[in-house]
Amino acid sequence: MPAADRKIIHIDCDCFYASVEMRDTPAYRDIPLAVGGSPDSRGVIATCNYPARRFGVHSAMSSRRALVLCPQLLIIPPDMARYREASSRIMRIYLDYTDRVEPLSLDEAYLDVTGQPHCRGSATLMAEEIRSRIRHEIGITASAGIAPNKFLAKVASDWNKPDGQKVILPLEIDAFVAALPVGKVPGIGKVTAEHMKRMGIVTCGDLRALTRVELLRTFGRFGERLYQLSRGEDEREVSVDRVRKSVSVEETYAVDLPDLTACLRELPELLQRLQGRLERAGNPVFRGIACKLKFADFSQTTVEQIGNTLDADHFIQLMQTGFARGGQPVRLLGVGVKLAAADEPVRAEQLPLFE
Repeated sequence: MPAADRKIIHIDCDCFYASVEMRDTPAYRDIPLAVGGSPDSRGVIATCNYPARRFGVHSAMSSRRALVLCPQLLIIPPDMARYREASSRIMRIYLDYTDRVEPLSLDEAYLDVTGQPHCRGSATLMAEEIRSRIRHEIGITASAGIAPNKFLAKVASDWNKPDGQKVILPLEIDAFVAALPVGKVPGIGKVTAEHMKRMGIVTCGDLRALTRVELLRTFGRFGERLYQLSRGEDEREVSVDRVRKSVSVEETYAVDLPDLTACLRELPELLQRLQGRLERAGNPVFRGIACKLKFADFSQTTVEQIGNTLDADHFIQLMQTGFARGGQPVRLLGVGVKLAAADEPVRAEQLPLFE
């Protein structure tokens, strides 16, 4: 089927964890609220409601920084059981419209509704009806993007947040993408966007001025993806069977680990937790191991190698290599494995476990 004929909906629940909390505790609805870790133990904000966002609070911000920006902010710990229950109910709503659903997280999913008979076949009307059902049956709001491909649908779902939706029709793609700020493109973070700005690249239209070779030379393999996205092209299918690619555990420490010896002391506990997580996942086959370190200045590194056993000596070597790259106190340690398909041969390659 031509890409222009596809009908993709991207649904993104609005400040999901916080919305569930506000639903269950009405007193939270009109105050700045965040779900996250304690500011006394280097906690991080998972999500926050819109009153909190008006103060500049956002996800992935340290809880301590969030309280500086908004002293009246209420930070509560997450209740994952309730969030999973709400997510499961939302998923059942999606399946009433299509069986081609690709969950990205508890609060976000792609739906391919191409050829579906609901709402007279209108993806726009289906998105409106799904959002209405989420509002009335789950008690929270969601936003939606409707477009011929996943990239555009995801961009569109963020356009009219909260509790809104946007449609990008095939004939609108070229003009819409040309004017799209590069910071709105998934995969382009603040650092890359700033680098592009220094190059005079502000919109996807500016990206189009560069040849494929120039993009590859400047941005590496991501340059090919930028070439496609800057033209609104995305051939990815909605994937119903998402395969887990890695299992990992991380720990952020209340006090920086001052040296390599201190880091190595934490390794046995991390490996024990990783082993437990693998057991709960059914002891899947894995083909690579990795160690992640985040330093006091927030820089980080990941060291990886081929391997299919949780050999402590190998992790020690990885941690030694990683620590040597930073040579400063460490605030976070992580260990993980790269999963392999049952029939997949082990071969030498880079293993991005902590993406």
